[in-house]
Amino acid sequence: MPAEPSVDRALRVLVTGGAGFIGSAVCRVLARRPGTEVVVLDDFSTSSYANLHGVPVTVIEGSVLDEALLSQAMAGADAVVHLAAIASVQESLDRPLEVHRVNVTGTLTVLEAARAAGLVHTVIASSSSVYGSGPELPKHEGLRPRTESPYGATKLAAESYALTWQRSYGLPVLAFRFFNVFGPRQNAGAAYPAVVPAFLEQTLGGGAVTIFGTGEQSRDFTYVESVAEVIADAVVRRVAHDEPVDLGFGVRTSLLELVHELETALGRPVDIEFAPARTGDILHSQAEGGRLAELFPGLRPIPLAEGLRATVAWMHEKGER
Repeated sequence: MPAEPSVDRALRVLVTGGAGFIGSAVCRVLARRPGTEVVVLDDFSTSSYANLHGVPVTVIEGSVLDEALLSQAMAGADAVVHLAAIASVQESLDRPLEVHRVNVTGTLTVLEAARAAGLVHTVIASSSSVYGSGPELPKHEGLRPRTESPYGATKLAAESYALTWQRSYGLPVLAFRFFNVFGPRQNAGAAYPAVVPAFLEQTLGGGAVTIFGTGEQSRDFTYVESVAEVIADAVVRRVAHDEPVDLGFGVRTSLLELVHELETALGRPVDIEFAPARTGDILHSQAEGGRLAELFPGLRPIPLAEGLRATVAWMHEKGER
């Protein structure tokens, strides 16, 4: 069971990958808590200092694979939120060994650093991709994993290591399986961008959105601020669990429906171009969410439409700078 929160106790939290899309959102939420000190470890391979503009954090530049640097960053930490990863199915298909090294060996290095630093509470990011494209919906933690890409395999391995370190060494761990997180500061310029920033970049640039496949494939889109609030609450209350926890809110939206929501957020029609389906892409994804609700009672996620409006506003603001 999670420990009772202590509102007066100052926290020192290390966020690996803290200058990335989700990491910077987590840093913002944590930094709003009085007395919380946030340390970021990031190699800036896919992230940006601009994501942390105005956020009071200490930045250490380097890789989670650098054991000495990681040990330095972990010193005095009460918790570590491990988000550093190569988060791309296509990149994992193109460069499986490198993605394994970062996602799996990097996680193991973080776990060992947390153990050496005095069993530091550890929150790690896994992925709904571990479920694959099996027909059962909604997905829940009792399903047998069925990975269909090297990326999914790395996330399953990473969460397995983390939970094993909890059982073997008493390291308090919470392994979240993320479901299609979107929002401001998501990288639309990546070689293989996620669907929401890709759609926004395409349509705001005056073009059509590209849908790979029929558009009937669906996702449980989760707004990044909701994800960050859950992670921050987990850190503050030292929530740990012996099994993975799906971090999705049970609302399944097809890509065609997503385009319609974008049209509403933009106030104009959006053109669509279809392309062949991509290898490794999962057809449907939706969280059941029971375990998340049990651990985080009273959770009120930001709806898709509201999150899209905020993301569109940020994209417009970014374009005006």
